[in-house]
Amino acid sequence: MSNPLAGGEILDLLSLATEICQRYRLEYPDERERYGDAGIAWCVHDNQYILNWATESVNGDIDIRQEVAWLANILQARDFPVVRLARDLDIAAAVVSEHVGEAHAGEIAAVLTTTAEFVRSGEFWNYSV
Repeated sequence: MSNPLAGGEILDLLSLATEICQRYRLEYPDERERYGDAGIAWCVHDNQYILNWATESVNGDIDIRQEVAWLANILQARDFPVVRLARDLDIAAAVVSEHVGEAHAGEIAAVLTTTAEFVRSGEFWNYSV
């Protein structure tokens, strides 16, 4: 899965998501016992979408907050601690800063960081566009 940025740069969402999940799992090793290998698969899946949403948000196509609010509500309904989603977004911002070309890394990382703050605020409960 890849996604183009305005100007033509292509992001390898799978590689970025895999790196995010490796770092995330190091911070939350308890998830291996709770979710097993399926947890990594879902982490990579969800992070590909998160990166796609961040890219589309930078391109002006969507509001990432609406998409992440939807995801946060689903995760919370499944007893997943959404503070971990916020931390995942922080990790994603760091990975993007390290691995995406200079022209877009700052914009995408800023969107991810702002979205992490949005999740931490709890505003996702009532968010709609």
